[in-house]
Order: sequence, then structure tokens, then C-alpha cells
Amino acid sequence: MNTISSLLESFYEETTPKRGLPAAAYKDAKFWEAECASVFTRNWVCVGFAHELQAAGDAVPVTLAGHPLLLVRNMTGEIRAFHNICRHRCLTLVDAPKNVGKLIRCPYHAWAYDLDGKLRAAPHFGGVNEHQAEGFDASQNSLVPVRSHVWNDWVFVNLDGSAPDFDAYSASMQARLEGIDWDKVDCIGTLDFGEIACNWKFIMENFIEPYHVQFVHASTTDQPLADHYTIVDGNCLGSAVDLDEEIGTSGSLGVSSRYLTLYPNFILGRYFPDQMGVYLNIPTGPGTMVQKRALYTTEGQTLTPDAIEGLKKLWWDVHKEDHEMTERLQLGRSSTVSEAGGVLSPAWEDSVRAFQELVAQDVTTLEKH
Repeated sequence: MNTISSLLESFYEETTPKRGLPAAAYKDAKFWEAECASVFTRNWVCVGFAHELQAAGDAVPVTLAGHPLLLVRNMTGEIRAFHNICRHRCLTLVDAPKNVGKLIRCPYHAWAYDLDGKLRAAPHFGGVNEHQAEGFDASQNSLVPVRSHVWNDWVFVNLDGSAPDFDAYSASMQARLEGIDWDKVDCIGTLDFGEIACNWKFIMENFIEPYHVQFVHASTTDQPLADHYTIVDGNCLGSAVDLDEEIGTSGSLGVSSRYLTLYPNFILGRYFPDQMGVYLNIPTGPGTMVQKRALYTTEGQTLTPDAIEGLKKLWWDVHKEDHEMTERLQLGRSSTVSEAGGVLSPAWEDSVRAFQELVAQDVTTLEKH
């Protein structure tokens, strides 16, 4: 019987140049299940945008590693995360983004929870007009919380509660974002790409490496490969480009940029001097994921409606160029030629290899236990 470790034998072979993850890492249900139990459980995973929960009672359901979760803004303005499960018969409570008012009410038997997850009503549980029952303790049947952290506009969860403090976990990325006045960051729009027919890792790897930019994005970017360099810094992996001449972001991306990821699924692009983009990447299966992108101005910059629409079109086009590549990467993993993985550039894909090593470490550590 193949183990996860055996699937990764080719990945750990001493080769020059190094190889990438084998095809099984992108298509096999067994590998996906191992990621769900490790990568998406023990780390800080981005699951939502705070700006999508503006008012008290706003609730957004999300599924992570097969777990139905619920993000809720409570009466004091705090965003909480819970397992999206009624404690009565384990029905999923909220099935679409909405404002639930002051109570999260189960549609099956009307059990109701406040915005901090406390059970407030279990109507007729003990009989007609009898809301108590022998041995039933309402305080022990509140919604089950999930460890969460809101960093600026981004909501992270840690399913098993074992990840380090968020600031320690994200320190390497935060250090690369010095100089941003977070009070002057404003979300100016969101692009919803829906489902993408590829494994989540392809999206991450594509963002991390600069090798493809001058080929895939020839019509949408002006960032020569020679001006790029890769970033390998603990949990923060990616690349950057420093340009002598800044062309701007009108119709084509031609500015100094930082392409940063926080393992496992958080992506942030910083575009100097005053723009930023963040991807919300939610894996849904071995070969599928859903994606959104939020666009931000920084430094208090104000854009005209036409300029905002121009940015949206630019980033929609850039993403669609990437999606074509990642979906074709997924199709390529159906071939026996890809079983041992591809060959990685030592100059441009060392950051990809570092990301893949973090994945491999997580899934094999789980197996050892």
C-alpha cells in the first residue's frame, strides 16, 4: 500500500536541478486528505475578507478541509469563527452570506445562538412549552469556536489551535510590508473568479515564481525577468521586481512590486507606490478551488471610477492568463510523464521548491504520528 512518504520518494531524490512534487500531490484523493488533516489544520489559513462582514450579524459560511465554518461579526464589532454546526442535530446553520440579525437560528428546529455562539433557545426540547430537559445543560451546547485572527482586512483560522501566535507565524511577511500605513488602506473592489479547475498548489506556485511573467503576461505586464529576484524567508515565499522606470498600472502592470505568500494559502501583491492586491484561495478538492481577489489603494490614494474599472479589468485579464496555465498544469498531471514531477529552475523556482517542501513536511509529519 502506497504511503504519502512513498509518493514523495522522487521529490526527495538528490537531483540537479531539483524536481517538483509528483503528480499524485495534485490529483490523488489520499494526498488531498493528508493535506486537509495537516496543511489546512495546523497552520493559519486565510478564509475571508473582513470587509465582507461590515455590520453586526453579518455571517459568511466557508468550508475548509471539509469542515463547514462560519464567520460572524458580533455586537461589539469583533469577527468570530465557529464550526457552522447546530449542536442539536448537527445541521449546517448558514448556507449563504447574509445578515442573521442578533441570533443565528437553526432552520430545522429553531435552536438559536447569539453572535458569540452562546445557545439562547432550544424551543420545546423537553416537550410542548418545556424548553429544558433532564440532564441538558445549555451552556455546554454553544457553538464550537474556531481559533481565529483578523489581520487588517483578512480573516485567518487555525483549526486545531496548535499554530504559533499569528504575529510570530507571519513575522517574515510583515517585515517585508514595512512602511505601509494600514489606516490608509482602502478596499476599492473585489473580483470573484468562482471555481478554478486546478489544485490549490498550482495557484500558489504560479504566484511565487517570476519565471513565467514575461511569457504569460507579455500583453498585461512590463516587468522584465532580469529585474526579478526570488524570496525564500521562512513562511514567506515569493518574488519581487525593482524597476528603474515606473510605467504605472494603466492598462499594463509596470511598477516595482512584491509578490508575497504566507504559507499555506495567503497571497499579497504590493505594487509601488500605492496599490495592493490580496487573493482569497479556498481549496475545495484535489483538482478544484475557488478564488477571489480584493484590490486596495494605500497611502490614502483616491482613484476615479474609471481608474478603478481599469484596474479591475487589468487584474481580471492577468488572473485569466494565470488560470489558463494552472488548469493546463492540472491536465498535465494525468500523464504518466508527470508522475515523478517536473524540473525546477534553480534560479527562478527555488521559492517554489521551498513551498513544496513545507507541504511535504506537513503531510509526512502527520503520517509519522
